[in-house]
Amino acid sequence: MVNQSTIPKLPLPEALIASKDGSFTELTVTQRMPAIARRIIAENNFPTHINQSLENLAKELISGYIQPLSNDTGIDFTAWQKYLEPYKNQRWIDVPWFFAETYFYRYILSLTHYFNPSEWQNLDPFGLQKHQGLEASFDSIATLCHQVNQWLDSSHQQTNTQETTLTTLFYFALWGNRVDLSLWSAFESDRSQFDIESQQANILANDVIEVVTLLTKKPQNNCVDFVIDNAGFELVCDLCLVDFLLGSGLVNQVKLHLKPHPTFVSDAMIKDVHQTINYFASSSNWDVSFFAHRLQEYLELGRLILADNYFWTSPLAFWEIPESLKKELAESSLIIIKGDANYRRLLGDRHWDFTANIADIISYLPVPIVALRTLKSEVAAGIKTEIIKDIAKNDANWLTNGQWGLIQFVGKSEG
Repeated sequence: MVNQSTIPKLPLPEALIASKDGSFTELTVTQRMPAIARRIIAENNFPTHINQSLENLAKELISGYIQPLSNDTGIDFTAWQKYLEPYKNQRWIDVPWFFAETYFYRYILSLTHYFNPSEWQNLDPFGLQKHQGLEASFDSIATLCHQVNQWLDSSHQQTNTQETTLTTLFYFALWGNRVDLSLWSAFESDRSQFDIESQQANILANDVIEVVTLLTKKPQNNCVDFVIDNAGFELVCDLCLVDFLLGSGLVNQVKLHLKPHPTFVSDAMIKDVHQTINYFASSSNWDVSFFAHRLQEYLELGRLILADNYFWTSPLAFWEIPESLKKELAESSLIIIKGDANYRRLLGDRHWDFTANIADIISYLPVPIVALRTLKSEVAAGIKTEIIKDIAKNDANWLTNGQWGLIQFVGKSEG
């Protein structure tokens, strides 16, 4: 018998697939993903046989069949053999979309010899985009660091001041997701430039007050777990929130949950966090270097912990989380879950009614969570009917264009 506390309370709807004509899902698999594969060829110096394999993948995505994974010595190879079993001899566009995307990125690492002992071992095929995305937003980063330094300089802030600061930083953490490199190129104009205050009207469900209240009322020996999404400017926004939580004494410890290998173009790994902090520590900009040195101190003191787990690069829904990782998260006072892909995982990447009670879907985690997500896919829940009707009249692409956001809080499950 299935333990009802480990799955959503509501019946599971169908998963998104790419064979639906005209859907964003179809566009992703048949156009965006081939473009990503070809960009890897252009931005790296891989030998001809690797480039040819990547080109073959780009062509296969449109109407071809999923290829098996060769034993590339990756730690998760055996797990992927199991994940692939139900989808043998099926086309990319006919399998669940989240599986197709996740396997696409894992398959790229196999093709580029990421795990095999060679000169290409541990080479991030998206490394150039990550670094250039960080450089492109440096002016915005310096401005944000200056502001955080000012906030922390007022070490004995009143509670209402802390609440205002936290709210602003949560908005930055939300909208920083717009710089996701899998949707927008790092070579375009600086997309980190946006006015936080003017964007409040674009948040379709906003539980930030509940989250801030929880954080400011908790005792100081609490721990927050942060499921990170993208590197680059978004990671900086996340680290600014972390910096304030730790520096203000609101939280005793923060644990960042990161990807164990490159995936979804810009998703952050442990080494991306270290590279970002070290890059800032050597900056001639005082605000940026001071910010970085605080983070280095938190790491040294064990107040900031960096962790990865192969669950985060698997095609599994969030309710299929390994028991060991679930127990680890159960020690948290709050789990902050970032980004569109992580949100899709929370909802199993399924066709939920957009007005469904999100607490009845995310009913399987033992501690409070908050999801910060800009909408970049056709998956959502917990939005009021009147809001959906209004936005659909004014923006036909509201589900996928990254212009609309969600800050959704779900309290501790009683299951």
